[in-house]
Amino acid sequence: MPASQPLTIFITGVSSGFGRALATAALAEGHRVVGTVRRAEASAEFEALAPGRAFARVLDVTDEPAVVATVAEIEASVGAIDVLVNNAGYGLEGVFEETPLAEARRQFDTNVFGAAAVMQAVLPYMRGRRSGRILNITSMGGIATFPGLSFYHGSKFALEGISECVGKEVAHLGIRVTAVAPGGFRTDWAGRSMTRAERSIADYDAFFNPHRANRQARHGKQLGDPKKAARAMLKLIADDNPPAHLLLGSDALARVSEKIAALQAEIDAWKDVTVSTDVDPEA
Repeated sequence: MPASQPLTIFITGVSSGFGRALATAALAEGHRVVGTVRRAEASAEFEALAPGRAFARVLDVTDEPAVVATVAEIEASVGAIDVLVNNAGYGLEGVFEETPLAEARRQFDTNVFGAAAVMQAVLPYMRGRRSGRILNITSMGGIATFPGLSFYHGSKFALEGISECVGKEVAHLGIRVTAVAPGGFRTDWAGRSMTRAERSIADYDAFFNPHRANRQARHGKQLGDPKKAARAMLKLIADDNPPAHLLLGSDALARVSEKIAALQAEIDAWKDVTVSTDVDPEA
């Protein structure tokens, strides 16, 4: 999409973090931004960022009928959505065995099905125009894992896969999809946006407690700058040939590169077993 063309960008979750940083940067470049908030009182504050170009909508992305209605209303009253940024989400930390499945389902409802609902609501309009961009904010944790985040990782792995597959389905319709995978950034992800399962099994204390303490200690000291991430995403939106996956942050590059190297080594080590399961050509 031409960088000089004002766009209408729909961003879920603009109260803080990546969503607020991207909205602010996009408004500074002259774009129109429709951002979702969870509380009505946050609407006026967001719209004050750029009166007439910043539009707030109260939305819970897990409420599918509300998602469909909100997208239809935006298309009718604000204008055609050129870019969707699925940013709404949160982290769930805890030992897998200790984490209630109700919490896991809530994690997937927001991080996976919420994003999917917004994509499904927006796609008919983009398809009709044969034009559109979708950015799904995943995580380096959608490619590589760390102990204590099993359900969070699962949700981000799922969104990575959905993004890649949908991108293949809609590319011929003029719609491009990118999974944006940040590393550690100075957002609220490890702070107030993190849900932490209660500890209950002593067998995990020595292994897991240091991981939890380390994550809490690093909050606010991460390498990533959300403002720079916003500029990177605007560059991505303006590019005529966006990637299916984009890592953000030197830590994401290092961690994912390490994961790929380890995976390739494992594949090579077990290659003979892998190919041994094919049907015998003489059979």
